[in-house]
Amino acid sequence: MNFGRQPLNRRALFTSAIAAGTAVVLSACSENDELADQAGSDQGYVSGSGVVSRVPAEDRGEPLDLSFETLDGKSMSLADLRPTPVVVNLWYAACPPCRKEAPDLKSVSEEFGDKVQFIGVNVRDQEAAANAFIQNYQVPYPNMLDSNGEMVSLLSGVLPPQATPSTVVLDAKGRAAARVVGEVDASTLKGLIEDVQSE
Repeated sequence: MNFGRQPLNRRALFTSAIAAGTAVVLSACSENDELADQAGSDQGYVSGSGVVSRVPAEDRGEPLDLSFETLDGKSMSLADLRPTPVVVNLWYAACPPCRKEAPDLKSVSEEFGDKVQFIGVNVRDQEAAANAFIQNYQVPYPNMLDSNGEMVSLLSGVLPPQATPSTVVLDAKGRAAARVVGEVDASTLKGLIEDVQSE
């Protein structure tokens, strides 16, 4: 779905939400145990609570399709996951809000089980750093390295540039139904998933 193709009033709503909630910067952050407690906005990630946007079913556009390989060597396709709703989370290991949201993503993914497919998308790291994060936070769902930017490109109509962390919920048809730009918490994510399930 391309948010830019929506009617002006809806586009303005999303633009204002992005402007209010996005603090994207250029400098990289170093990885250490204190990162999860940082709340700075000058470290190359979106800080603060996530800005939530929902998309009415009639405005969702076309299904999103991408085939990719997970870090454990399995081939996956967004199209093959339908009609299961999908949660796509963009992250990287040295991102403090990514670390803060990891336990909530884990608990929600375990709560919904096979009724919802979670996919982690590492947007910056090499395989070793990504796997260390996955092991440290006991991430139970598949993750991919987006080294060539294919998933980020696919979501470019849904998310602003360099918006990490971000979470996108796809409906049963594979269309972007909701997004959270910035750190997502368990209650918000559960609500977004339940909204899609109830459709």
